Amino acid sequence: MINRVLIRAKVVQNLYSYILTRPECTLNKALKDLDASLSKTYELYHYLMRLPVELTHLQEMRLDEARNKYMPTEEELNPNMKFVNNRLVAAMAANEELQQYAQEHTVTWNDDPILERLVLDKIIKSDVYQEYMSSTEDSIADDSQLWQHLIKQVILPDENMVDAIEQRSLYWTEDDIDLMGQFVCKTFRRIAEGAEDAILPMFKDEEDGDFGKELFSATVTQMPENNEIIDNLVEESRWDKDRIVLMDRIIMCAALAELRSFDKIPVAVTLNEYIELAKNFSTAASGKFVNGILNNAVKLLRKDGKLLKQ
Repeated sequence: MINRVLIRAKVVQNLYSYILTRPECTLNKALKDLDASLSKTYELYHYLMRLPVELTHLQEMRLDEARNKYMPTEEELNPNMKFVNNRLVAAMAANEELQQYAQEHTVTWNDDPILERLVLDKIIKSDVYQEYMSSTEDSIADDSQLWQHLIKQVILPDENMVDAIEQRSLYWTEDDIDLMGQFVCKTFRRIAEGAEDAILPMFKDEEDGDFGKELFSATVTQMPENNEIIDNLVEESRWDKDRIVLMDRIIMCAALAELRSFDKIPVAVTLNEYIELAKNFSTAASGKFVNGILNNAVKLLRKDGKLLKQ
């Protein structure tokens, strides 16, 4: 579930922190920090999975309170229960894997009741909710579609929600929120389809699970040599090596480490991923600069027999 695109981004972010805090931050501590960063990202997935369950429970309580007040209206006595009877939410509430994770990691929104009420109010006022409640369609697929649309169109575009998520953890960024939102919607579809393994694992397989630590270690180990390669190429291109921003240097060192240490990853994949990281994490000119240096580095490594894969 946490794919290599995200792992590379986390590695680069943690390398930046590691370099700025040396020698206080050891390699062992940096690897632990990386692991914590990836684990917190998976926790965000579970937080977003928990949200429909707790918002549905809140709406059920509201309807019950309205029904039992002193002089309820006819609508309050006989409310439309379609939202609170949503079968996708019922399946998630009953899922033992989700329950166990939530208990072990204290995953809940109940500690922020104001936010819960604000998000629920926004949902109820939304066109997505109104269309769902008035529709005659009645299936778990439609129940799943509701929450997919709410996540994409109502909940995650809400600045208050994004701010609240980011405040819960220093590890969570807008990119993490967007990506986990996509995986949550994928999980909703899988649950509606009756998949037995609907809840996504933290990593696709053991190889992906080890990728971040191996890439981080390889980057640190090879950094002196890879920095020398970068400096020589920069001088040849008539750039001033002292003007290279730190993030660009880290991205290029990580890219070179991946090129040299991971035989199964095609060269083009590595180049494309780190050029994108440079565009997203560094300066406006970084994408073009990193692209030029890395392509020249590939030619040099091939010439020296240090890069044989395609």
